[in-house]
Amino acid sequence: MVRAMSPDKTSHSTVDGASSTEEVASFGFETVPEPEKARRVRRVFESVSGRYDLMNDLMSGGVHRLWKQAMIDWLAPRPGIRLLDVAGGTGDIALRVTARLGIGRVGEIVVCDLTPEMLQVGRDRAVDRGILAGHPGSPRWVCGNAEALPLADRSVEAYTIAFGLRNVTRIDAALAEARRVLRPGGRFLCLEFSQVAAPLLSELYDLYSFKVLPSLGEWVTGDRDAYRYLVESIRRFPPQDELAGRIASAGFDRVRYRNLSGGIAALHSAWRL
Repeated sequence: MVRAMSPDKTSHSTVDGASSTEEVASFGFETVPEPEKARRVRRVFESVSGRYDLMNDLMSGGVHRLWKQAMIDWLAPRPGIRLLDVAGGTGDIALRVTARLGIGRVGEIVVCDLTPEMLQVGRDRAVDRGILAGHPGSPRWVCGNAEALPLADRSVEAYTIAFGLRNVTRIDAALAEARRVLRPGGRFLCLEFSQVAAPLLSELYDLYSFKVLPSLGEWVTGDRDAYRYLVESIRRFPPQDELAGRIASAGFDRVRYRNLSGGIAALHSAWRL
């Protein structure tokens, strides 16, 4: 059974060419110079963008749809909401909120993603559903980094990030940015793969993750390494209680989490007071 490993960032390492004085970050089980992680993550999602949603269905048996529905249910969006969805390039969360409320009842939805190719997939999905750019309530698609969001202070009422926080270079910087852009009384919600609670389920999950997922990714997308990174990045991500503590340390209040599917995924909720 593979346990969660080190935090998202370390320093003073010489692994993979990083000097002893520069900051480094984890990329899966590798340690790379900090500036390199974002470039590698972007290349991963450039490679798989065309079949990213199909792979989500295949590798989770469609259960990711239930997890995202649970996220929207906990968010309970109200008409007129101003929402920022980070790392949401293919539009899954944004389009679910739009469907829940009806496009004419959405205040503003901004989808921010590091990878232009993922955003293009989201734009195309929106058009296929008759949601055209520029129409009132249609999502605004923005290329940007979760650690330096291209939004003004206190400009949104809700911040969501689904299966994206583990891909950022500095988790604490991304959490600080989330708090910065939220208005007082704003809601933070993070859906992410997490640490499985039951030992037997954990062993089965590890077997599936390391043996099946990379092969499935190679078959569907032609990129085995992308899904090997996905599996490894999950194991490097902080477990539920640690992440809750880091959210609180970023200045959020009323931090809570819910395990989904025995802890395969977890939903963290907090408020900016």
